[in-house]
Amino acid sequence: MDSTVTSASEENVWGGGNRPLGASYGKLMMWFFLVSDALTFSGFLAAYGFSRFKFIETWPIADEVFTHVPFFHGNFPMYYVAFMTFILIMSSVTMVLAVDAGHNNKKTAVIWYMFLTIIGGAIFVGSQAWEWATFIKGDYGAVETNGGRILQFVNAETGDRVALSEFAKTLPDDRTEHERKNGVWYYDEGYLPTYTVNEVIAGLKANDDVVIRTEQIIQEGELKGEKMVLDRAASLEKIKDGALVVEGANLIRNEYGSRLFADFFFFITGFHGFHVFSGVVINIIIFFNVILGTYERRGHYEMVEKVGLYWHFVDLVWVFVFTFFYLV
Repeated sequence: MDSTVTSASEENVWGGGNRPLGASYGKLMMWFFLVSDALTFSGFLAAYGFSRFKFIETWPIADEVFTHVPFFHGNFPMYYVAFMTFILIMSSVTMVLAVDAGHNNKKTAVIWYMFLTIIGGAIFVGSQAWEWATFIKGDYGAVETNGGRILQFVNAETGDRVALSEFAKTLPDDRTEHERKNGVWYYDEGYLPTYTVNEVIAGLKANDDVVIRTEQIIQEGELKGEKMVLDRAASLEKIKDGALVVEGANLIRNEYGSRLFADFFFFITGFHGFHVFSGVVINIIIFFNVILGTYERRGHYEMVEKVGLYWHFVDLVWVFVFTFFYLV
């Protein structure tokens, strides 16, 4: 008797035909996609974690990298990133409200909540694009040694970063641009940094209050977790290893520290940003379908719920990306 009841209940649960567990085919496929996408992001973040702890002594400190706020000058570590996170989480809240309004067939409420979700997503994507541009441009500059190490410059008394423009000297005829008229074969030399290594060396020698900070992070003692600052004599000796000036970050060089950090930053945040951008586009399509009454005629707003699952997933992934890149 018990086995008969158990078999019957199992058949009720798992014998859903084309609607296992009561979910429609479209919703089930969305869950399959989200699981596969979660595994992809997990692999990326695991690779980032392994790389970071392998090169932990040269990894950039997030509080010193992400310090910018649009239209404001100064040092505001993590403020704007926190704002971006808040906006994305609030857009997830408005999406929940849109789904709930859809369950109750409240077309006007769905329209307004979907609109707020789209605005939140657009602000996040725009903010991420601005953050990328700021990260690429940089604002201090550094010198890369022959061994690929990054040398930054700080004030000897306060420890604050010093931009190259604040102390580097402009030397006459220190560089000659290759012009087309000067040779049979002409190659565009591409981007040149604002200053040469010789100009940085000359400026360092002329400013006694400027010293070098290496990318090496102190692992013990009172200064644990901070980057190593050289004294004046050691700075003048270390700068002799300088090979080229680095401004900002790209896939090859990174003024903030390990180049792997920039590689992972561009790839993972870019991949997530693509997901958010795709979500905004899909939300816009669903938004106009709601306005046109497509789902009202169908008698349900399941499409709003399905795109809501995707949007919540994007928000959840950002929590992990935010933690890995900015907090840990």
